[in-house]
Amino acid sequence: MKLFRMLKRSLRDAFKSVFRNFSLSLASISCITITLIIVAIAIIASFNVENFTREIEKDMTIVVFLDSKVTEQEIEQTKKEIESIKNIEKYTFKSKADVKNEMIKQSDVFKAVLDEWKEEDSPLKDTFQIKVKDIMKISDTARKIEKIDKVSVVRYGENMVDQMVVAFASIKKVAYIVVIALILVTVFLIVNTIKLTIFSRKKEISIMRLVGASNFTIKTPFIIEGMILGAIGSIIPIFITTFGYLAFYNHFNGYLFSKLIQLIKPEPFMYQASLAVLIIGIIVGMIGSSHAVRRYLKV
Repeated sequence: MKLFRMLKRSLRDAFKSVFRNFSLSLASISCITITLIIVAIAIIASFNVENFTREIEKDMTIVVFLDSKVTEQEIEQTKKEIESIKNIEKYTFKSKADVKNEMIKQSDVFKAVLDEWKEEDSPLKDTFQIKVKDIMKISDTARKIEKIDKVSVVRYGENMVDQMVVAFASIKKVAYIVVIALILVTVFLIVNTIKLTIFSRKKEISIMRLVGASNFTIKTPFIIEGMILGAIGSIIPIFITTFGYLAFYNHFNGYLFSKLIQLIKPEPFMYQASLAVLIIGIIVGMIGSSHAVRRYLKV
């Protein structure tokens, strides 16, 4: 009960301090707002990059062409060797007849040409269509498949896929670095702003010490104050990113450049992103205040 009363008093004092030192609080909130806007953009970008990668991973298929005169026994042996590769998620086998039927359904031209070919003269080949678990390892997986006996050709759109994988991986790393760097900058700004607030209240803190206030009692209002500043500073970034992303999504009809690169649907993604921004703001405010109190006051 005593702890509850102490926290209640600390919360009241923190709110009073925010309004009593309004100019310093406004400076802290402005710094938090600006940095959290950039943090929110970086978070949205990184999540969308991960979504791009997942979507590509779903659609990405390695097509394996077998030798023309492969036997049923050799096909079964090839299946076993494909299954032994760790990065293989699943595969589908299509015989020459299956490939022929699919092509005939696609076009009357194919039908006219293929109907004239006898089975022994057909240039078509038995194929495997393979899905991988990790798209980042698709090149290594394709090379392993190429070494299998009776495999003629392996294709997966090598140049385009490799370039996209490298680009997405780089963008993801940059986004994470930007988010971490901005959080550290925000902490630094809050620490210095809180230091000014503490300096202006040195007399008040000295009196608290003289009457026997514990370190916890002195520090708690400042930590709560930092959390309040962080929460208030996250309001504008949440509104900007929520409505901004919704407008961006609608403007591009949910994808960038092509339907291959799909954006994450606004709901429930924006609620999750907003919650992340709010939590980051509160935690950063708390850490900044705690750090300033501990190092500056040495309590």
